Amino acid sequence: MDKGTLSVLEADVRAQLAEIQGIYERLEEREEGFERDAMRLESLSYQLHNLFCAFEDLFEIIAAFFENSIGDRSRWHIELLKRMREDIEGIRPALLSKESFLLLDELRAFRHFFRHAYASRLESEKVRIVLNKTMRLRKSYKGEVERFLSAVKQM
Repeated sequence: MDKGTLSVLEADVRAQLAEIQGIYERLEEREEGFERDAMRLESLSYQLHNLFCAFEDLFEIIAAFFENSIGDRSRWHIELLKRMREDIEGIRPALLSKESFLLLDELRAFRHFFRHAYASRLESEKVRIVLNKTMRLRKSYKGEVERFLSAVKQM
């Protein structure tokens, strides 16, 4: 892989990491008291939704660069997430650990619920569980992306 092409990938990945970081900061701003405030609960839930979308955009950047397609469009969201856990020999290393995959899958499920929750009520207890798992993810995803970029540079 030539250095220029790799530089573009790295720049795109780092720009998306900055977006993810910004959403984590908005989550922190909205976390305090969301259990007692319906507007904060909705705002925090919206940011959780946005966070998964931002991670998904990161995965799309990587998939487009290396694989260039994801199969079944009806299961596209889970297939893209699964693909990021896979080490594709001769193409690219895995991006995500099993733990990060599981945490992101929970976030994906929440995003799906949130997008279709117009007839449902958000429950702060359930949002708290998703938020706690999302904060656990915050501790690992940057290191995993850095390991991925380092491994790609060595290919």
